[in-house]
Amino acid sequence: MCLAILVLVALPLSGVLLIEARMDAETRGKIYHDVSAAPHRRVAIVFGAQVLPGGRLSVALAHRVDAAVALYQAGKVDELLLTGDNSSPGYDEPDAMRDYAVARGVPPGAIALDYAGLRTYDSCYRAGKVFGVRPDEAILVTQDYHLPRAMYTCDELGVRAIGFAAAPFFGPSADSAVEREHPARWLAWWQATITRPLPRFPQ
Repeated sequence: MCLAILVLVALPLSGVLLIEARMDAETRGKIYHDVSAAPHRRVAIVFGAQVLPGGRLSVALAHRVDAAVALYQAGKVDELLLTGDNSSPGYDEPDAMRDYAVARGVPPGAIALDYAGLRTYDSCYRAGKVFGVRPDEAILVTQDYHLPRAMYTCDELGVRAIGFAAAPFFGPSADSAVEREHPARWLAWWQATITRPLPRFPQ
């Protein structure tokens, strides 16, 4: 009985570890941390995160937009695609991200907004199908822990991309985000590789 239980636990765990190892391996060497070292791409796809009351960006999200602004100002990207959640009244990640970027010198005309980027899969799908981002045109901007999943998902959905790591954030919210990343990677592999569901807003 004990052996059977161990096998039942070990098989899914080993599968998750293999998936994580694959994502890490496939994105190794394609993630940049220094603006000066990043190659030019047409667009930076910036993934949303929590917006606080009053439209203030969480630390994680502010770091993401800061990184994208730095890439734009250095001439590493020509435009920003800000993708996030606007699915409920009074909560709007893309507009808050845009206001933050514009306040830091990015022209409004260089910014596109995806209001239906409810999750990483949706953002990657819509980047290609709705916003016309083609392979090798994009650099994905988010924290280090999130980049392998985001890059793998976008690659599988036809938006082959490199990554740029935004500054990390710390505290309980960061610990929770990293812990959630493990099951999120398994789900990303399942959806991007096996099931290919339509996002909630495919158009």
